[in-house]
Amino acid sequence: MTSESSNAPWPSLEPVKLEGEELQRVNAWWRAANYLSIGQIYLLRNPLLREPLSRDDIKPRLLGHWGTTPGLNFVYAHLNRIIQQREQATLYIAGPGHGGPGMVANAYLEGTYSEVYAPIQQNEEGLRRLFRQFSFPGGIPSHHAPETPGSIHEGGELGYSLSHAYGAAFDNPDLLVACVIGDGEAETGPLATSWHSNKFLNAAEDGVVLPILHLNGYKIANPTVLARIPEDELLDLMRGYGHNPHLVSGGFDGEDPLLVHQRMAETLDEVLNEIAEIKRQAREGTLDGTARWPMIILRTPKGWTCPAEIDGLPVQNTWRAHQVPLANARDTEAHTRILEDWLKKYKPEELFDDAGALVPFVAELAPAGDLRMSATPFANGGLLRRELDLPDFRDFGVEVPSPGATEDSATKVLGDWLAQVIVKNPDNFRIFGPDETASNRLQGVYAATDKQWNSAIWPIDEHLARAGRVMEVLSEHQCEGWLEGYLLTGRHGLFNCYEAFIHIIDSMANQHAKWLKVSNEIPWRRSISSLNYLLSSHVWRQDHNGFSHQDPGFIDHMVNKKADVVRVYLPIDANTLLSTYDHCLRSVDYMNVVVAGKQPAPNWLTMPEAVAHCTRGLGIWDWAGTETPGTEPDVVLACAGDVPTLEALAAASILREHLPNLAVRVVNVIDLMRLQSESEHPHGLSDSEFNTIFTTTKPVVFAYHGYPTLIHRLTYRRAGHANIHVRGYNEEGTTTTPFDMVMLNSLDRFHLVIDVLDRVPGLAVRAASLRQQMQDARMRARAYTRAHGEDSPEVTGWQWAGTDGRGAVLAASRVEDTGGDNV
Repeated sequence: MTSESSNAPWPSLEPVKLEGEELQRVNAWWRAANYLSIGQIYLLRNPLLREPLSRDDIKPRLLGHWGTTPGLNFVYAHLNRIIQQREQATLYIAGPGHGGPGMVANAYLEGTYSEVYAPIQQNEEGLRRLFRQFSFPGGIPSHHAPETPGSIHEGGELGYSLSHAYGAAFDNPDLLVACVIGDGEAETGPLATSWHSNKFLNAAEDGVVLPILHLNGYKIANPTVLARIPEDELLDLMRGYGHNPHLVSGGFDGEDPLLVHQRMAETLDEVLNEIAEIKRQAREGTLDGTARWPMIILRTPKGWTCPAEIDGLPVQNTWRAHQVPLANARDTEAHTRILEDWLKKYKPEELFDDAGALVPFVAELAPAGDLRMSATPFANGGLLRRELDLPDFRDFGVEVPSPGATEDSATKVLGDWLAQVIVKNPDNFRIFGPDETASNRLQGVYAATDKQWNSAIWPIDEHLARAGRVMEVLSEHQCEGWLEGYLLTGRHGLFNCYEAFIHIIDSMANQHAKWLKVSNEIPWRRSISSLNYLLSSHVWRQDHNGFSHQDPGFIDHMVNKKADVVRVYLPIDANTLLSTYDHCLRSVDYMNVVVAGKQPAPNWLTMPEAVAHCTRGLGIWDWAGTETPGTEPDVVLACAGDVPTLEALAAASILREHLPNLAVRVVNVIDLMRLQSESEHPHGLSDSEFNTIFTTTKPVVFAYHGYPTLIHRLTYRRAGHANIHVRGYNEEGTTTTPFDMVMLNSLDRFHLVIDVLDRVPGLAVRAASLRQQMQDARMRARAYTRAHGEDSPEVTGWQWAGTDGRGAVLAASRVEDTGGDNV
């Protein structure tokens, strides 16, 4: 009996005891999934044991993880029951993704696997192919990988399942995300923090995450912490996290699995009704305080149903069941018989017909169509993705009457545009960040939204609301995980972060890049929105926080990933940042790394110029150089990044003033990957284009935002690589002034001029006086900071003076030398 229609969202159903045929069907599904899982780990052929098992039927290399798999299969079978009863859209996330054989097995049982992989049909030959491909050369990985229908979470690296689950639930009000968390995974820092994600879930506008903490007691070689603490402490821990925990335990000491099935079914019915009541109250506006969402603690034996003992050693319910319990199944006849007996205990003859297809009695547990967890479009987010309705970024551009004539905070200007992105996309776009949205000068978004916060709100708080489009929590892991889950289920977003601390999610970025790389090669996977980083508070303007906050190396980390996936952009002012981010939010299947300053800085390009420059990715700035048309330059002064561009232009201005006959070409790079060869990156320049811009024989002095070695890595194949000299961050930093920071790393304008003098043949001797002036200027600048605690007017007052010869006048107002260290 129902208290609400069963086809309405989140119905409340009167619990009915699981018994009779329905109980047998759930158990038979579980047996079938376990059988297929073991078959994948062990068997090459003879998939239904129609002949006595022989050593030749067994794979020579046994790979995979059995220990967690029966628990994952157990949960899957029970979720299928409630999906059918409640017509509930459900996404399954397996934290222990190394239980991949189970997820593949369930996708096969539901028929989805045969739909997307035509050679693997539901017959005996299809089973043989299913078994053979698993962890086999030319086959599929052992994890819940992109190749697995229904997966958005590989789980090869542990710790991110619950944050992915919440990311999937945001803005999907009718979606249940069942997230199985392994007790080993629960020991990781990211997972321990992700329990707090429930404080950011809006009961009315978001979906529901059902955490299922699976305690099977062991990791690969040790017991797990949460499985060994007293039960009352564990329950109190979950209550402290804001959940209402439900405990299901069973399968130990030979207990009949049917009894455990009944307890699990009863618990799931209770949990789903709790959820339905929270959802009802949220819809009606009667929810009192913060929702206390239910969760399940499932305690079952490690490797449940495998042999209790092998070679005199206990296996089931020990760490020995974690991977391959019978590691030498083909080395002796006795071991082969153990495997055969183990497989036969699931009674495959009752589960599969003479042709090898799943018998109808068991197959009836599979939900219909897209309600199958292996076929849900939420696990193939490109099927649900809607293009963003983006406001015209040109309308938000800043006026630039001449290069450097105006100043703006680039990210502040971007924030005003993002506010309108939010207005136009109220349920399809979110901004994620670790308590730094305003710090990174994106506070303009608060004109359109608040920060989502579903815990206590006090009168003194600002911009907190039960529903908001900005997600802030002081954990880069959660921000990354939420955004990945949000993107993988078809939506859009960006992650803004301090540049130095984005390194915290290096490994998560690795995993997502690998996911994209593989997904792009799978025909049935649809394109998802790109993962967009906005890194501000960057290395050159972290002078107030000091050395600990100064690290531009995330760019290097990402450039190591597959070229088809990674893009790196270094916009140099407000207009180029607007153009860049419009492009990024329209793109798919990439990881876009954008580094931009937040402090007021010169605007160099008008909006039409910015669009053209960003489209090219790099280009010659004729207005900044002094080369004569039709002749070669004497030197190329290149730059990438806002501060390096400022210093390079200041250096060009000095050279224009003091060496007007020196032909200087100024090249600015926005798209860093343009430096690579076209054979190595889709954005790469051809050799002929590169040689035309940078020449093959002239010195190139390159002012770069990050570690200098990266520019050499990107250009090492170029004909003129030996002529390229790079200045960038050399791991020198402290709490100091902005200009002192660039001087510490020899990226300052004066040092760039010295580099030009030293590298243009014969120039060092002819311009020895200028070289000495540059050295003196550095000493004056250093001395001024030591005396006054700020940069000298000689530096802060500099502006680009155009092409009329009015460059920087070094000695116009000399600053008294007040002493200080030599640079």
